[in-house]
Amino acid sequence: MLMPRPPLHWSGCRYLPNWFASLLLAGFLLPGLTQAQQPDDADAAPEEAVDEVVLPHVSPHDSRDYRVLLLENGLTALLVSDPEADQAAASMNVGVGSAQDPDDLAGLAHFLEHMLFLGTEPYPEADAYQEYLQRHGGSHNAFTAPQDTNYFFDIEPEALPGALDRFSQFFLSPLFNAEKLESERNIVHSEYMSRIRDDGRRENDVLNQVLNRDNPTTGFSVGSRETLADRPEDEPSLRQRVIEFYQSHYDANVMHLALVAPQPLDELEAMVAERFSGIADRDLERPVIEEPLVREGSLPRLVELQSVRDSRQVSFMFPVPDPIQHYRHKPADFIAHLLGHEGEGSLFAVLREAGLADGLSAGVGRGDERHALFTVSVSLTPAGAERLDEIQATLFAAIEQIREQGLEEWRYAEQAQLAEQEFRFQQHGSTLQSAMRLAMNLARFPMEDVQYAAYRMDGFNRELIDEYLDALRPESLLRVYSGPEVEGERTSPWFDTPWRDVEPAAATAQPLAGLSLPGPNPFIAEDVTLLDEQDERPEQLLEAPGFELWHMADSSFNTPKVEWRFSLQNPQASSNPRHAVLADLLAGWLDDSLNEEFYAARLAGHDAEAYAHARGITLAFSGWRDRQERVMRRTLEQLLEGDIDEANFERVRYRLQREWRNAPQAALFRQGHRTLAEALLRPHWPTRSLLEASRELTVDDLRDFRREFLGELRLQALAIGNLDAKLARREGQLVAEMLAPTLPREAIPDLTPLRIDDELPTLHPLTTREESLVLRYLQGEDRSLDAQARLSVLGQVIDTPFYQRLRTEEQLGYVVSAGYSPLLDAPGLNLLVQSPDATSAEIQAHIDAFLDEFGQRLAEMDDADLAPYRQAVHDSLLQRDTSLSGLTNRLWRALSFGDTEFDRRERLAQRVLAVTADDLRETWPRLLESPSAIVAYDPGDEPSDVAALSRHLEPLPEGED
Repeated sequence: MLMPRPPLHWSGCRYLPNWFASLLLAGFLLPGLTQAQQPDDADAAPEEAVDEVVLPHVSPHDSRDYRVLLLENGLTALLVSDPEADQAAASMNVGVGSAQDPDDLAGLAHFLEHMLFLGTEPYPEADAYQEYLQRHGGSHNAFTAPQDTNYFFDIEPEALPGALDRFSQFFLSPLFNAEKLESERNIVHSEYMSRIRDDGRRENDVLNQVLNRDNPTTGFSVGSRETLADRPEDEPSLRQRVIEFYQSHYDANVMHLALVAPQPLDELEAMVAERFSGIADRDLERPVIEEPLVREGSLPRLVELQSVRDSRQVSFMFPVPDPIQHYRHKPADFIAHLLGHEGEGSLFAVLREAGLADGLSAGVGRGDERHALFTVSVSLTPAGAERLDEIQATLFAAIEQIREQGLEEWRYAEQAQLAEQEFRFQQHGSTLQSAMRLAMNLARFPMEDVQYAAYRMDGFNRELIDEYLDALRPESLLRVYSGPEVEGERTSPWFDTPWRDVEPAAATAQPLAGLSLPGPNPFIAEDVTLLDEQDERPEQLLEAPGFELWHMADSSFNTPKVEWRFSLQNPQASSNPRHAVLADLLAGWLDDSLNEEFYAARLAGHDAEAYAHARGITLAFSGWRDRQERVMRRTLEQLLEGDIDEANFERVRYRLQREWRNAPQAALFRQGHRTLAEALLRPHWPTRSLLEASRELTVDDLRDFRREFLGELRLQALAIGNLDAKLARREGQLVAEMLAPTLPREAIPDLTPLRIDDELPTLHPLTTREESLVLRYLQGEDRSLDAQARLSVLGQVIDTPFYQRLRTEEQLGYVVSAGYSPLLDAPGLNLLVQSPDATSAEIQAHIDAFLDEFGQRLAEMDDADLAPYRQAVHDSLLQRDTSLSGLTNRLWRALSFGDTEFDRRERLAQRVLAVTADDLRETWPRLLESPSAIVAYDPGDEPSDVAALSRHLEPLPEGED
């Protein structure tokens, strides 16, 4: 696959379950310290603080209004007015990161990021910012990267001015709270320890030892108690060093703010100018890294390192100029497209056919805006791990083939056509995603290209492509292999990774045969006409024995794309672990067997995916309306008639077994959630049971299962997007005729949430992690809308105080969260702490104490206090969909719950507004008195037999609505 520019290595302050995961930043000086000189006109009217107004290049179908401001203090702000947005969001990108850490204080930039959240002059309380956001339906986070620190939040639009009041003070008057210094250092250390067994960070730690140590991106970026220890008495204190770092690096000239909200541009401009024009102008510039990533004369070099996971991978890395300098022509992307292709004759296809690889990606990583590494990474089979030299020889044969035959202008033109098509019909995602992306782009690209840079391809430049191709030679190779069997001669300093250098073998390996370059892409959509059709909600188009089809025309995203979902349901699909594994194998085989054929379709914007679930297998199709039927028909033909051969079967089984074997290495909090689901959802088989069942299966078993599975089907279908009812009916009927479903709805068992009782003991996950965990789950009395409404409001209220108490004040760990966490439609509150220091018993005691005191908080709350929390939950439930796929997935979930009116969330939102403070006071003691589920772990605990311990549980009642 073509590897997108890899995400920056984030480190941050707070775990958010929704999507990113990290935190926010700031800047100011304290009373008694010399404050940076403010501009003479700092008190000028907002319009006088604006120096320049320009507009970026946007898609013709982008109806939002844009404005880019350059404030007189040097801060750049991008304003996006989206009248349809139901959340406002902001992201501040500061052009400083871990690459600027002092030699004697690794992790200082990250530590500063944490400290900026802990109070400002106008808002000195440590939780003032977080509590305001939580009350108004918001979220926040931040991350520290090598050259950037990014702070971001979203919130209800009406509360945006108050959020910006608090947010802007991070950069004007942070307190660098001395009382919180020790606790936040412990939190940073906890964050470090929570990731110490992550293979990506372990490999990066080894790579930092191999690369040029003079390049500042090769340092330890997270920080620990050791690196952030108190300074000797004759040196400036840690707090003074934090302030000094801020004064030296935080400045309006290196700050880029993006604001996305429904308010008009003039109103947004006034908000920004009033609140951010006072940030100090110290005349700083974004730091430039001059030192190369790789020392001259240090290559070629071969390195091996030990992985924690049962996973083998080899990466071929070559130092190149960071292609961000050439973003208008994208020479590295052109090469990565050809090396990362997965179609017939591709590098990956040849390696896969030989049984050596089950994944490949190509692209650029470790970029510092001057230097980067062009990387081809191969996920290996055990056989591939034994034949690295052959894989390397085949890679260089593929590179040579591109030099000799691949530099053709039509190939570039095809990539440019697809990029322009995606830009023309791009979907922006949430306001928060937009704000973060735009703030980062403002720091790197000219103002006019902040939306267009990723898509811009100005023309085929053979000379530039040749320059990058010339860097991909054996004498410039850094090869890094990782596998669990490696025994190292050295250990990396921060993540304790065993590693060693390997002497290159004599160049006798021969490349594998069969390489060829891809031809023209036959799946590129030609008819991209937008149909002016919009339905309010899905309507049932067809109902026949064993089959139902729902359809909703949608043009709200201004894209001629369609999302199809087909649920192939069979009553035996998850009746036992063996059948669950066979369903996984069948879905995996279908994707794997079509990979070469459909790779060009994916490049052209057509995605086809099969995935197994409790009721059977879902086929999901996403892409342009034009030519989608070809993809759907071919998928069904393969499912029905394709040859399930031994090689495909073994490849898919190996991938699944690897995933299940590696489950104990996953983040501990994720294992806690999985253990809870295994106990309280039926059917939901433990990974250990799935792994055991998979070992006995043969290719004949899968062939038999396909026949039996397809012989007894119920088919449920949903089409959402830019297609009319006539086309939806035709394509849906095509699938139904090919599959011939016959089963009635009542033949398919439901996925059922179970009621916790007193006999359910504390559960221990199967894990190899070295931290402690407590996940306490308080379950609602039934599945009614009233129970869901009450617990969702309780979850909104409990979030910030739990986090503030157990994380910020009591320093129990980095991963601390509380909130509403339903299992399907069964309401519940989730209280979670993961700690590197405290035992599970100690964590339990802290949670007990908090729960006892939280009742007093509820006792003092009246309906006026509750109103913003209630409104936040209501607005979150009714939050608009920000992509066609998001809309489809929401409606698909509703259909799976039997919500054929597609109004359950609206009805729940109305119930939420009716929840009173008295309702919560009535619910809370009942919740505490009812049995709760506890997942706990300390290193050395024996894993529980979750299936056996929860087998007696009864379904949670549905309740009355």
